[in-house]
This record gives sequence, C-alpha cells and structure tokens, in this order.
Amino acid sequence: MQPSSTGLPEHIAATLCYLLGWISGLVFYLIEKKSDFVKYHATQSIIVFGVLTLASIVLGTLPFIGALLAPLLSLLAFVLWIILMIKAFQHTTYKLPWAGDLAEKYARKDLI
Repeated sequence: MQPSSTGLPEHIAATLCYLLGWISGLVFYLIEKKSDFVKYHATQSIIVFGVLTLASIVLGTLPFIGALLAPLLSLLAFVLWIILMIKAFQHTTYKLPWAGDLAEKYARKDLI
C-alpha cells in the first residue's frame, strides 16, 4: 500500500473519509491529490452521507411519516457507515449501487 498525499497509508485515509460522513469526505476530496483509491472513498462518502443527510432533513419536516421513517434512516446510515469504514480499511473498493458509479466518475484524476 502506498501513502496518499496526506502522508497516511491509503487504507487509513480512505477509512477516515467516512469518519464524519460527508464532512470528512469533503475534506479528503479537497486535499487528496495522488490516490484514486482515497479520492473514490471520499467521493462515495460525500454522495452517500450527503443524500442521507438531506433525506433526514426532509423527513424532519413531515409530521407523521417522518417520525416513523427517521429511525429506519438512522439505522441505515449507521450500518452503511460501519460497512464502508471496514471495507475502506481492508483496502477494498466497495461499490454501492448508483453512489459507487458516481464516485468512480468523479474520483478519476482526469476530472480533478
């Protein structure tokens, strides 16, 4: 494993992309210059947890349905958070449906 431009090993930097959800993903997306692996995980973190954050905000505005669905959304976010951090730590490019495709598209170096 090679170090990322942050000086951290790739798998550690990729894991940290998920630590604070879309916020840490955005930080690593902006500072990572060398590693496509880290850039991929940063992008996937921004997409997945950004969408989940927006969905949570929308559900918060819905009186009855929001109260029913919010706990399920929180559980989904927690499970995805754990799985994505474990897969990144294992140096695996774990690709979620649609979010993984977008992450691959936007993480390529020729787009940076």
